[in-house]
Amino acid sequence: MFYLDNSATTPIDPEVLDAMMPYLKEEFGNPSSRHYTLAVNAEKAVAKARQQVADLINCRPEEIIFTSCASESNNMIIKGVSDYLKMYQNKGNHIITSSIEHKSVLNPCKFLNGEIYTNKDKKRMGKPIPQPKVNRGYNVTFLPVNEKGQVSLDDLSNSINDQTILTSIMWANNEIGNLNKINEIGNILKDKNILFHSDATQVLGKINIDVSKTPVDFLSFSAHKLYGPKGIGAAFIKKNKTLPEMTALLHGGSQENGYRAGTHAVHNIVGFGKACEIAKRDLNKNIEHLNMLTTEFKKILLDKYPDITFLNDLKEISIPGVVSVFIPDIINEMYISNLSNKLAVSAGSACSLGEPSFVINAIGKSNMTSKFLRFSFNKFNALKDLEKIKELI
Repeated sequence: MFYLDNSATTPIDPEVLDAMMPYLKEEFGNPSSRHYTLAVNAEKAVAKARQQVADLINCRPEEIIFTSCASESNNMIIKGVSDYLKMYQNKGNHIITSSIEHKSVLNPCKFLNGEIYTNKDKKRMGKPIPQPKVNRGYNVTFLPVNEKGQVSLDDLSNSINDQTILTSIMWANNEIGNLNKINEIGNILKDKNILFHSDATQVLGKINIDVSKTPVDFLSFSAHKLYGPKGIGAAFIKKNKTLPEMTALLHGGSQENGYRAGTHAVHNIVGFGKACEIAKRDLNKNIEHLNMLTTEFKKILLDKYPDITFLNDLKEISIPGVVSVFIPDIINEMYISNLSNKLAVSAGSACSLGEPSFVINAIGKSNMTSKFLRFSFNKFNALKDLEKIKELI
């Protein structure tokens, strides 16, 4: 099988697996124990990985908090910051986000906004059951996006009020693959003293991120999107005198500076750190390779399907290696099913399996949801493979 669904997850890098193996075998200590060699070795391994993750985005290691995944990081930041500011500092109750965020941002915001009880909408006989809105004391603005999936800076500015405490806008959309104007968004919010969180899951290790130059207060990401293991993520939490405390999502022990209780998964943390080290080392080479694959693959698609529409046709605003398209004469689920044993592609987010893409609806193309496909390459895909892929499609 040719695997072109790397926006959903990437294969693990052999260097990452080699780094992890000792911590699954002989180095099995709990880093919180500290008083004997196995524990000290584990503690040092966690510290090294924290530095490796920090180096990739140019922050201090104490600004990296390990979690189980980006979804947990998103929940921890949105709920934790909002709760602390509203309940303990009475700063305000207004949150701004976009209509095409990952569901781990949308649903916490909907929860705070009183729109949902649970993560899954309740249904009876295939139809949603109306649920009364619960007053949790928050108001959330869900900004529209343009046809490229980007937030308008004017819409953002106009939605800010004196109760706005937090804005969460993704760095790049996981379905379309286009980048938001993160620096411009951050500058607007910085001038208004509003905290800024961005879900950077899809861009970590794929573009250059430097938080010393980008006005962002919080980031979320996962290891398995950059050739690391599943089950480990992190949050960047900027440390400065004006940034408030944050209510912990998981209460318990004092791990991760009290933000996130639970015994460290040392093997996964080591794998995440190694994946970040490799990503930093090979960043420019990988970007060049993925852009080359993207360019050549677009030529193949255009030759096969002359009426195709590319959703991310500008390299400077797209994630390297992601090709999102509308193909007029297909039904995407049937198309993918026919290819299932030969070519792995996607009709949207892995977190919305079996549902029409709400992202495609949000960009004003609701009549095209069944025509949408996302092809996403990884650094191990080879140029020579494109000829065989051309035959398959």
